[in-house]
Amino acid sequence: MFRIPARHGACGLGGPKSRSCGPPRRFFLPWGETRCVSRSPVGDAKPNTPPLPLSGRAATPREPAMPTKTASKRSSGTKQSAQRRVTEVVAPENERPMRKTIDLGDIEDLQILNEEGEVDEALDPNLSEDELKKIHRAMVMTRKFDIRMLAMQRQGEMGTFAPGLGQEATQIGQVYPLNAKDWFSPSYRSFGAQLWRGWTLDGLMLLWAGYYEGFEIPEGINDTPFSIVIGSHVLPATGLGMAAKIRGDKSVVVTNFGDGASSQGAVAEAFNFASVYKAPVIFVLENNGWAISIPAEKQAAVREFARRGAGFGIPSIRVDGNDILGMIVASQQAADHGRAGKGPYLVEAVTYRMSVHTTADDPKVYRKEDEVKAWEAKCPIRRFEIYLRNKGILDDADFERIGKECEAEILEAREKFRARAKAKPREVFDYLYTEMPPELKEQQEEYFRKLDRKGVE
Repeated sequence: MFRIPARHGACGLGGPKSRSCGPPRRFFLPWGETRCVSRSPVGDAKPNTPPLPLSGRAATPREPAMPTKTASKRSSGTKQSAQRRVTEVVAPENERPMRKTIDLGDIEDLQILNEEGEVDEALDPNLSEDELKKIHRAMVMTRKFDIRMLAMQRQGEMGTFAPGLGQEATQIGQVYPLNAKDWFSPSYRSFGAQLWRGWTLDGLMLLWAGYYEGFEIPEGINDTPFSIVIGSHVLPATGLGMAAKIRGDKSVVVTNFGDGASSQGAVAEAFNFASVYKAPVIFVLENNGWAISIPAEKQAAVREFARRGAGFGIPSIRVDGNDILGMIVASQQAADHGRAGKGPYLVEAVTYRMSVHTTADDPKVYRKEDEVKAWEAKCPIRRFEIYLRNKGILDDADFERIGKECEAEILEAREKFRARAKAKPREVFDYLYTEMPPELKEQQEEYFRKLDRKGVE
């Protein structure tokens, strides 16, 4: 038995205004109608008022009014009384509503190069030997640089930074399809992508050592500085995509963020803006298993973060983030989608953070060694080297040579960094404002007095 009010003012469905009748209960009526059940004061109701037809129109022979039962109650009190009237509508069994479903589409789960270095020939992008060698060298350089940076931080030469060990394929694959006109808005864990885009080794060292010179974008690169505030860079990246669409220059924007950042409201807003305005933004969700110490399964109810795109009308793909070929194919697919004017794309890259969240973190406190070892077997560089060896492009001697060459380049960059990284304590206030506010000037003077007492130049 279904029940609807004779008048709907209290339910917000029309009629005279009246006092609240409490929260309504929702249900489905035949023919896809939805109504509210409540009691509302109807002091002006007339006896024997016919019930409202289900469709809100007068009943016709083809749409008979349903059998009803009516009951009247009168409230008592010293002030004005109001008649309450409830109409009960009985729906015939053969008129029960049919439930419908919404098709959210399929989400592809892509892997081309598996953990053992075996390739799916049908999906292999068949890149040239030169391109494959370039990609391999970039992956090795990224890892060697990451390891050296960690050592420099432990020795006091570097500030706190976020290593990307184990995410080399995710990093390089996401920016592989980009050209000089495209934009990249990185998170703070983006060494590999930044090196591929043209950032220098010594420049990144300066950046993480706290020198403003390190934030200078290399000439000819449409990149943005990263933000330490989790997920805050994703909305500006969407703005870049909206601008590209207005200009009609066929450029796309790649922005990356982690599984933890995907819980930020700014990321959801970016999804919505990009979808509504068809902005050519490639959202790369780097699902590395941990949001600092929070595992992915506690970060979100869905295990496949790519599902989040469907709710915003964004085509999505889930890819093995340790598979460099899969990352390149997925990213190219997303870039082609954006350049064709079809709007944003979400790429979930399933990878693993092999190192610390930042150098201020100790992951041994919150994750098990067995988990780390299991992911070491899925190393993106190891499986890619198996692939290259099987194709006869590179061999073990080449791998050793390339590793040494990368290490030598990094050490050379470190010397350039050391030559420029001459901290001058008295400059600490100089690069904040063009005109220093009075209160900051007072702090500077106090700071100088302390340096004078300590004999610091």
